Amino acid sequence: MTIVTDILKQMAAVSQPQRKFLAVLFATILALRGRVTGRNLSRYCAYSERTIARQFRASFAWPDFHQRVMTRALDPRSELVSAQDASFIPKSGKHTFGLGHFFNGCASRAERGLEISTLAVVDVTRRCAFTLAVAQTPPGKEQATACPAEDETRMDFYKQQLHDHRHRLPPTVTYHCVDGYFAKKKYIDEVVALKLHPITKLRHDANCRFLYTGPHPKRRGPKRKYDGKVNFHDLGRFEYLGPLEERDHIHLYTALVWHVSLKHKLRVVLLVNRKEPHKPRFIVLASTDLALAGRKLVEFYGARFQIEFLFRDSKQFTGLSDCQSRAEATLEFHFNAALATLNLARAEELRVSPAPSAQVFSMASWKQRHFNQRLLDVFIENLALDPTWVKNQPGYDELRTYGAIAA
Repeated sequence: MTIVTDILKQMAAVSQPQRKFLAVLFATILALRGRVTGRNLSRYCAYSERTIARQFRASFAWPDFHQRVMTRALDPRSELVSAQDASFIPKSGKHTFGLGHFFNGCASRAERGLEISTLAVVDVTRRCAFTLAVAQTPPGKEQATACPAEDETRMDFYKQQLHDHRHRLPPTVTYHCVDGYFAKKKYIDEVVALKLHPITKLRHDANCRFLYTGPHPKRRGPKRKYDGKVNFHDLGRFEYLGPLEERDHIHLYTALVWHVSLKHKLRVVLLVNRKEPHKPRFIVLASTDLALAGRKLVEFYGARFQIEFLFRDSKQFTGLSDCQSRAEATLEFHFNAALATLNLARAEELRVSPAPSAQVFSMASWKQRHFNQRLLDVFIENLALDPTWVKNQPGYDELRTYGAIAA
């Protein structure tokens, strides 16, 4: 991938040995089979396990690198939103940095392990996401305590991460999409203060009030602001937007409301599932942008799920969960390297297929092709074959893509 060499050359603070190591590291992660550990990496490249461990302890400007890769890949014509989410990393032992109890979505409960918080940019038009910043969540309190010294919560850490990397977001990003866990006042206030419009999911029993739009009588005192409590089971006061495209059993309703806990005016959209008429189900989406169309709000929130594919692909193919170290610096390097490899593969895929439409991307195919390419290069080198002659053979491309899938 030539994009790696070009970007590393632009980063003046990166030394030549580290630049060479990173180029080899990304290529090796794509080519190896099995877990991404120091010992397994050493089997597929010229670096020893000890050298790899030493390089993983070195500092590197990962956010700057992620931003440069993302800038290369994004199309200025595409609609972009930012997204933030956390992912659970299983980890045993007692002395690993950051070890604590975090929510594991696969098990639907809190478990002992690690957690990373990821800020990403989602290309809504082409249905893909790029990691912008990754940080390990400290094992602090889930909620603030009565002790002033322990007031720092995980939500404070999440909003601080967004605050620290707000300047790295593309200038066209005006919406920030998060799931229902982030629908807390301190987080929403931070997003609004950073001049972004949050898009999130609300509880089905969220405490909201309709905004009063009627006439105001000429009398002393404050004007009337609200017009009754919102009952999400009574759709009589909501505007009907019609069925969702390609899913006729899901119907959309919208209204402008005041959220009592968040203390913000919100555009809410109800997605009502009428597949079972006797027991309709619904979810509530919301945004602080009152002028945002209801269907567009649903589209942006749906695009947020692309960040979940970052976690899935990096765990399955680039070794996000394979780090065996206990040190903070090594863990940070490993997590960033795994997600950066995924960024590079996606950027290279978009460079080859720059069409401004949804792209079909398979990380499994990328791994298979790079493994085949590495194996063919080993054959050529060890059998003393002419590389030009071999690569000009009609069956070379077929061997290089052997076992690859379309999606």
